[in-house]
Amino acid sequence: MRLGIVTPVVTRLPGAHAQWETTAGIREITQVVVEAERLGYDFCTCSEHVAIPFDVAQTRGSTYWDPLATFGYLAASTSTIRLATFVLVLGYHHPLDIAKRYGTLDAISGGRVVLGVGVGSLEEEFVLLGAEFEDRGVLADDAMRALRAGLSQREPEYDGSYYTFGGMIVDPCAVQLHLPLWVGGRTARSLRRAVELGDGWAPFGLRTADLSEMLNRAQETDAWARRRLPLEVVVQNERPFDPLDEPDRVSEQLGRYVELGATGLAARFIHHSIDHYCEQLAALATLATSL
Repeated sequence: MRLGIVTPVVTRLPGAHAQWETTAGIREITQVVVEAERLGYDFCTCSEHVAIPFDVAQTRGSTYWDPLATFGYLAASTSTIRLATFVLVLGYHHPLDIAKRYGTLDAISGGRVVLGVGVGSLEEEFVLLGAEFEDRGVLADDAMRALRAGLSQREPEYDGSYYTFGGMIVDPCAVQLHLPLWVGGRTARSLRRAVELGDGWAPFGLRTADLSEMLNRAQETDAWARRRLPLEVVVQNERPFDPLDEPDRVSEQLGRYVELGATGLAARFIHHSIDHYCEQLAALATLATSL
């Protein structure tokens, strides 16, 4: 099971971020990601929201760094750690817009982009951006098909229900021949979308027992049997880890994730300073070697 991080600072949820994050910036973000790379972590994350209504910010938070700009900066300071959007809202973008921007990022980072994508649920943001909300699910399905057809193609072609393109050049494009598409979400529908159209499922806010049940059901479907490649399952720990003070509990939870078939973990930590965060990174990396 590969380790990644839910990057601190770039997203601040009420009651879920440390005090040091409120004044931290790109210097601290870079320090954390460089240290994670040194320790062998596979990926770092950055999520997307354009604008948050005042009332929604009370529960979702209001700080969301733009993933493209953030990863563009981090790409220059790193060489191996992958850059995973966690998640990009498909309905906010034309697929070729994503292909051009993140294809360019893939090129300048040496093929390290992972597109974590999602359907989205914040209706006010859809309205603000002039995006379709009611049909966002079927639109997202078509967008994923369009992305798979166009991400790594200089002359992409696609003819779908919502998106059609051809006779155009997108240069640069992604250098990965098969850029990974992870589907974020916490519903059975998000898992079905991942099985049918994606390379991975990146659930959040789910207990281990619920994850196991959902995966067991999905493995019994025809769509799962038709997959040519195994599905990556990139989990996120529901409760922040404290590997320094609770190594046994963290090791036990890591074992549960391995048993249910997780191939990756986007780790969240208890931390009180940037130094403490980096110490937790090292402690988790050490625990993971014993799995």
